Amino acid sequence: MHRIHVRLVVLFVVIVTVILGLFGAYSQFLLNKELLQRDQQLRQGVITRLQISVPSALWNLDKAKIESLIQAEMLAPEVLGIRVYDATTSRLFAGKLRDANDRITEPNNSKVEGEEIAATLTFHELDPQITTAKPAAIGRVVVNFSRKPIEAALSAELTRKVLEVLILDLILILALSTSLKMVFEPLNHLREALFDLATRNTEEIVELPEGRRDEFGDVVRWFNRIQRKLKAILEHARTAEEQAKSASAKTAQAMKDLQQAQDSLIQAERLASLGGLVAGVAHEINTPVGITLTSASVLLDATSRLQQTMNNGAIKKSEILEYLKTADEGSRLIMSNAHRAAHLIQSFKQIAVDQTNELRRPFKLKDYIDEIITSLHPRLKHTNIKVNISCDAAIELDGYPGAFAQIVTNLTLNALIHAYDANSVGTIRIHAVERDEKLELDFSDDGKGIPAEHVDKIFDPFFTTQRGSGGTGLGLNIVYNLIAKQFGGTITVDSVVGKGTTFHILLPRVAPGQETA
Repeated sequence: MHRIHVRLVVLFVVIVTVILGLFGAYSQFLLNKELLQRDQQLRQGVITRLQISVPSALWNLDKAKIESLIQAEMLAPEVLGIRVYDATTSRLFAGKLRDANDRITEPNNSKVEGEEIAATLTFHELDPQITTAKPAAIGRVVVNFSRKPIEAALSAELTRKVLEVLILDLILILALSTSLKMVFEPLNHLREALFDLATRNTEEIVELPEGRRDEFGDVVRWFNRIQRKLKAILEHARTAEEQAKSASAKTAQAMKDLQQAQDSLIQAERLASLGGLVAGVAHEINTPVGITLTSASVLLDATSRLQQTMNNGAIKKSEILEYLKTADEGSRLIMSNAHRAAHLIQSFKQIAVDQTNELRRPFKLKDYIDEIITSLHPRLKHTNIKVNISCDAAIELDGYPGAFAQIVTNLTLNALIHAYDANSVGTIRIHAVERDEKLELDFSDDGKGIPAEHVDKIFDPFFTTQRGSGGTGLGLNIVYNLIAKQFGGTITVDSVVGKGTTFHILLPRVAPGQETA
């Protein structure tokens, strides 16, 4: 505030000083011009009067008259000296000088200061008989003029102007200081109140007195109203902050519960997939086991009859041959169906163990995919969908076989559910190739394809187009998470409606994470 006050005073003083200085300079210029004109007129007047009055007295050698004329002209302070010289003898005839004490003295041989002007004194004798005679030069007058009066007058005028400016500046400073104090004093109080409001640690408000009835009184009243409004806003903000904290805590808890629910749903989905696998394998094993049981029963009956015949001692060759035929057929059926059941059980056992255990181990890719597809045979045999596997038998993947089985199983089931109708004929192709320690696996079908508006959503949790038919929307989300988190890989999808869908999977041959078990 004080700096603004000082700057305003200085600004007004400078402006007034400059304006007065300009006017004073112009006035000084006019005065100097006027004094120079007057000095020039004075000089011309002195010279003219001397040229008129002195020649006749000089002609008559009247020194007293000449000195009286010189004395009269010396009254002007600008005249420092007047000397009259005789033209015949070139000697000083009469004269007067002004000394340093402004006294009129007789001339001496010292040099006279000031500007020297000389004029010829001529005399024309009045002779009626002579009309063409020229005036005769009878002498010379020398006058010394001084410019000190002019300089003194200019200096006095300059001093007067400077004093006027200084007095006006002082009056202006006092007037401005008094008037601006009326403005800046309440502003200073308001500034202090604002500073106190900004640095106060408490929320208590200190209102300014509202006794003034001028513009500053209005400002103070509005300032107090702003303080009260700020206090209300702070209280409202504190309440809102507390509510936000409470809502944030509830949201965090809800997010935690949701995450747990999602994890539970994902785990349930994986277990449900495993349960479906168990049911399918159980149903698939039922046939070879039933045939094995029937064949064993037939063989047991034939053996009992043969044993009874032998005990009776009346066995025939034809009965032995018939028994051998029955035993051969039964043994082959038992071996074939037992081998088939053992293969199914082995595949199911490996897949089931892998899916319920996060154990990491190396495994041959093609053989493991074959086992996965074998475990899915109960679902595939009721469809017209074939699975074509193209993979080098030497490719070995070091990672999590259970997670990989879950990936292939979910992709296959997803294709059976979404890509084909009930009686559709199609082919699922699984193509794997190894490049630069990376496994490129393409899982494609020639089914219905995915609409463009759904392509970007298929990996989102709980997104499904078959919710009314039992879809959960977690299958492809599980695939995405397993590929990204378990194997450190990526999965993308290309799909054309009516032509099919291809999932491009890129996995490191050695999955990141813990050491191989």
